[in-house]
Amino acid sequence: MSAYLGKSTITETVSRLVTEGSFNSCRLLHGRGHCYPGLEFVTIDWFDPVLLITLYKPPPDGWMDAFTAHLMTLLQPQFAGCALLQQRYLRGSPSNLLLGELPDEIVAREGEWRFLLNLGTNQNTGFFLDMAPGREWVRHHASDRRVLNLFAYTCGFSVSAFSGGAKSVLNVDMSRSALETGRINHQLNGLQDRLQRDAGFHAHDLFRSWGRLKKRGAFDLIIVDPPSFQRGSFVAQQDYRKVIKRLPELLAANADVLLCLNDPQLDEQFLLRLVVDNAPSLRFVERLNNREDFPERDSNRSLKMMHFTY
Repeated sequence: MSAYLGKSTITETVSRLVTEGSFNSCRLLHGRGHCYPGLEFVTIDWFDPVLLITLYKPPPDGWMDAFTAHLMTLLQPQFAGCALLQQRYLRGSPSNLLLGELPDEIVAREGEWRFLLNLGTNQNTGFFLDMAPGREWVRHHASDRRVLNLFAYTCGFSVSAFSGGAKSVLNVDMSRSALETGRINHQLNGLQDRLQRDAGFHAHDLFRSWGRLKKRGAFDLIIVDPPSFQRGSFVAQQDYRKVIKRLPELLAANADVLLCLNDPQLDEQFLLRLVVDNAPSLRFVERLNNREDFPERDSNRSLKMMHFTY
């Protein structure tokens, strides 16, 4: 691994981040994309000033010591941030500092947008870098529209919709704490007025809330970004069909729908078949391009963001 880092663009990228300063968050190594043989278990992300290294499986014997030594040599002495290691394969996904100290508040930066992060405690950071093309797409399609954000999590799509001039956004997610972080994200992006007047936050089980959603009227834009597998809540292979089948009940004429899926075991044909079989009034338009810093050897395994019209 140390030899790989020494010869790769990762070294160049980290050096640039350190010497020039870069505020935009990005992925430095996407090992899970299977483009780097032997590194499928690791990702490295930059959330200024934090370098986040995430391990998804136990590394080979001796790998961690060699990697840490090389990282320290690479970063010191000019690096003013910190390096955090998360072991996702262990119970509780524990994190420990390799270098420096965690700031009291850490945000992901995506151009002019800011999103609050939770590093060092939770399994997930509270923000998904790879969904950036979807957020940008929403910004360009939200003007003067009523938006429904299903499986909203921390409401990144809501922030982008209001940034694009949305008339209103209703965010629905089972997690009340995630939606509270979503409120903070609106405040971080100067959307206090829209937050008070035009944003809704419903901490409900979607499958028990269809009646409530229908009463809110027809929506011009619906975003569906569910977890791939969340025991007791949502399993994409079984439950996505139920969502797609009910979507036409909530859609206005000429509405747009963005269906997202990040399960490497389910390809884009899975979503296309579900739409044909359960909501044939939806017409497929395009699949959005993924971020360049998330390279995938097989596009079927990567994040799917699919645009449909009604």
